Amino acid sequence: MKPQLHKLPLINNTSFLYDQLHCKYFDKPWHFHEEYELVLIDKGKGTKFIGDKVGMFTDGDLMLIGSNIPHLFRNHEEYYQNNRRLQASSIFIHFTEDFLGEHFFNVPELKQVYKLLTNASFALQIHGKIRKWIISKLKEMGSLSAAYRLLGLMEILIRLSESKEIKPFLSNSFIADSRTSSSSNQQQETDRIHKVFEFIIKNYKQELYMQEIASMLNMSCASFSRYFKQHTRKNFSSYVTEIRISHACNQLMLDNESITQISYSSGFENLSNFYRHFRRITGVLPKDYRKRFQEISSNVS
Repeated sequence: MKPQLHKLPLINNTSFLYDQLHCKYFDKPWHFHEEYELVLIDKGKGTKFIGDKVGMFTDGDLMLIGSNIPHLFRNHEEYYQNNRRLQASSIFIHFTEDFLGEHFFNVPELKQVYKLLTNASFALQIHGKIRKWIISKLKEMGSLSAAYRLLGLMEILIRLSESKEIKPFLSNSFIADSRTSSSSNQQQETDRIHKVFEFIIKNYKQELYMQEIASMLNMSCASFSRYFKQHTRKNFSSYVTEIRISHACNQLMLDNESITQISYSSGFENLSNFYRHFRRITGVLPKDYRKRFQEISSNVS
């Protein structure tokens, strides 16, 4: 799979792109672009595929995604079933490292901002008070002139560079394979990986067989295994396990189902297997994960 390279248009001769998206569900394909992306999920829930990692997203999620990191935000299945009560919306800013000049961020006063942009290759998740402030700022920028939007973006970057409320989503810096191919081949590859992601999302709660998805793509199991690992940097079973654990984390935060029920509803056949993978991926046991979330929620309220 080669993620689709997107060339993002600027509007009215501006130096960066500010836009708002309102839709039934997010429909951007698995893609990457040269620009950094500051993205707010204003409304919507689902699964995010970023680099070589998967996780859940929900209302209010805010991230700074670095240049050339492939990503995809896919809503939960109910968003595709003509449910009029469900909507998706986002606010996002795209900018290149040199959008204000080739060496603009190399000046001493912006040393911390330059470090922030370097760290964005880990796809940064933004939390706490700074998240609330940036959300307010992004919504305010919708009614500002281009010049004041520019000032707003610089203020956001400076405040972010000083914040301690940022966590990397990726464990390793991720750079996309940006070697170009013909547009027709690129579209074929985008369609192909979409088939894979769609299949996983629709079926991860039950037993998944690599033979089934390999046949769907007219590949042998060995070819599909190489194809998947080469371009996602994970083997198929590990990737599916991460999606299952992400779902389990979401359920632990959202409802009071028993851990056993969550284990089976996330696609695990036995509890010991669930516990082993959960601790390996999150570093804690499911009950401790839930407890930590409850403690954080009570402190916020």
